Amino acid sequence: MDLKILEIASNTENNKVIKDCTHKAKQKNSICGDQMEISLKIKENKITDFGYQCKSCIYCQASVSLLSSNSINKSVDSIKNLLNLTEDLFEDDLTNIPKEWNIFKKIFNKKNIARKDCLLLPFKAVSKALKL
Repeated sequence: MDLKILEIASNTENNKVIKDCTHKAKQKNSICGDQMEISLKIKENKITDFGYQCKSCIYCQASVSLLSSNSINKSVDSIKNLLNLTEDLFEDDLTNIPKEWNIFKKIFNKKNIARKDCLLLPFKAVSKALKL
């Protein structure tokens, strides 16, 4: 296992419940049973807080850790754009990925393609919370 994955997953500052959230969703990976609950606080089309709770593998935890810490203070439109790019993050040619999302290249790559469903679970939960 890649030590980067462990390091990223160990950042749990957003592993919390937001009681006054404006958007919330639960998502389950039917393949492996990973579970994710996302709570978002959105004000004036901007994500002001992002909380998550999960019962999942280390890949899912790393993905949600990166997603949560990089979504706060971003516009909902910016997050929608990221959600539309997630499949592209596994390709060899990443030139079409905006620089603000380069951080995801650490875990979204061909080396981790077998864990694609795990890595995408938080993105699916956010998409569901935003009703996309």
